Amino acid sequence: MQRWYGTDEIPADLGPTVATLGNFDGVHRGHRAVLSRVVSEARDRRAVSVAVTFEPHPVAVLFPDRAPTLITSLGQRLEQLEAVGLQATLVLEFTREFAQETPEEFVRGTFVEALHADAVVVGRDTRFGVRNSGDVGTLRRLGATFGFDVIALDDIGEGARWSSTQLRSELGAGNVARAAEILGRNHRVSGTVVHGDHRGRELGFPTANLELRPEGLVPADGVYAGWLLRPGLPVGHPDRTLPAAISIGTNPTFDGQARRVEAYVLDRTDLDLYGEPVSMEFVERLRPTLRFDSTQALVARMAQDVARCRQILSATVPT
Repeated sequence: MQRWYGTDEIPADLGPTVATLGNFDGVHRGHRAVLSRVVSEARDRRAVSVAVTFEPHPVAVLFPDRAPTLITSLGQRLEQLEAVGLQATLVLEFTREFAQETPEEFVRGTFVEALHADAVVVGRDTRFGVRNSGDVGTLRRLGATFGFDVIALDDIGEGARWSSTQLRSELGAGNVARAAEILGRNHRVSGTVVHGDHRGRELGFPTANLELRPEGLVPADGVYAGWLLRPGLPVGHPDRTLPAAISIGTNPTFDGQARRVEAYVLDRTDLDLYGEPVSMEFVERLRPTLRFDSTQALVARMAQDVARCRQILSATVPT
């Protein structure tokens, strides 16, 4: 997938496109329904499939105090957009000046002059332009003026509309299984493995600690069954995807202060992951973070957690 950081990076000989726009935070199943239509429509029209997205999130620029916690970093978002099958993504820097563009200025500059759109695919709740004054009706009128088709898709969901807001709520509550239903895959948090207190090894459960500010929304504190993924290893390598018990919290039994994300790879004490970029994929929450009266009580509960993780993960596969 080609990645363009501004319209000046778009090739002059691009040709016609089928495009869409949105923040696509999380790239959940609702987003993917729109994106898949972009891909199929582009194939039928012999055009290039393109997603237009923004960085940073518009709310973070216009109303910083109301900015949502992002589900995915820009890098994670682009990886998921590529996985859908898009041929290109245009990342536009969102600034206060950019926010003042009228709907017509945005459409003319982005879809018409930069992308030569043959069609634009959007959800029916799409808004754009200054003060979100443009909607699907606006886009249809501009499409008729500039010569591109507009395809508007209805909201998609099971019982409730799939949305990034709903997804944040589920992850904030630790409901990673429900989050996976919305995403169509397990939620991931990524980062580099760093040194911790090395207490896990002393207890018989050595853990890989992520850096303090990993990529991706960190779910609620607790213990989870999941997978540790090592993207640096070749596909098919036996240690590329490993079953793990993942802990999020401050280690209250030892009066910890920093909130950490760490994973114990089941039945493995031979791994040296320091300095390695990894992802942790969440399958199911086992329990909240607890404070134990003794180290022995903690170790006994950790053994139970590992046994439960082994049971859960034996019936699942990573996404």
